Amino acid sequence: MSPLSVISRATTEHVEPPERIHYWEDYNRRALVGLSCTSYSEQGLLARQTNIELGKLRLADISGNAHAIERSPQTVRSTPKDSVFASLLLTGEAVFLHENGCLAATAGELCLYDTRRPYLFGFSSSMRQILVDVPRELFTQACVGSGLPGPMLFGRGTAREGALVAALSTLLGTVASLRGGPDGLADAEENVLDLLGQLAEERTGGRPGPDAYRSQLIVAEDYIDRHLHDPGLGAAQVAGVLGISVRHLGRIFESTGRSPARHIMERRLAGARRELTGPGARETRIADVAHRWGFSSQAHFARLFRSRFGLTPSEARAEATQ
Repeated sequence: MSPLSVISRATTEHVEPPERIHYWEDYNRRALVGLSCTSYSEQGLLARQTNIELGKLRLADISGNAHAIERSPQTVRSTPKDSVFASLLLTGEAVFLHENGCLAATAGELCLYDTRRPYLFGFSSSMRQILVDVPRELFTQACVGSGLPGPMLFGRGTAREGALVAALSTLLGTVASLRGGPDGLADAEENVLDLLGQLAEERTGGRPGPDAYRSQLIVAEDYIDRHLHDPGLGAAQVAGVLGISVRHLGRIFESTGRSPARHIMERRLAGARRELTGPGARETRIADVAHRWGFSSQAHFARLFRSRFGLTPSEARAEATQ
């Protein structure tokens, strides 16, 4: 289980506007990476940062108004940092300038880059990102043995790439908000590295082998959870998103002891049961619940529900509202 703890928090809001840039640069030099910062706002830089330790990884949840940060060649030399950064942009738009070009990122996209190389990251409006600090040696061991050839942007290349980034976003959001408790965050460090490895490995020409099954399972389960209300959700749709065959999807789910179809049904039944036994259940129509959770027939839903929980939907609701 990966240890999880908040290392430090900082905000410029309590700092006088003329001193905010200096404060932010000093804090980042100590907590994250040496950089210089520029803000063109009349209010000065308004920014917040929470740094979290996740095993050998560090996460930084950063938000602020429009600004730019730069790690110039001089800064790279004076404050060395041997890491690979994975910056997931949650809000806003950004431009990442590096020695060989420019990447334009929008919310939901991931930028992967080496801190030993100069760069400038500019945010044109209010922003929020979750940044993962991966020691470079760990990145080569757990993700891509050949290292990172240059900055990479992920999120809109293929459907599978989008699914991988979405799964990573869900995972990082859970960690950054400190939700889930120890059990919910078990293996989070390994899962983050698995997902980053799949993204980088495919872009650099690698081929995911059996060791990638675990990461593919994370992506598949995340996609299923986000589409349970779609009555058309099935193994073929999930396999298509991952860019694999239905047969291969079945192999990925073998470790769970159930088929993809069974997993989808179990997740739908669990969601329906929560709704039927939660707040407001008395006013909830069973037919509406069945429809919302992807069941085309109320009678079929009732049979599956009773088989799974030993109660009919009506009995479960009555028992919860007594």
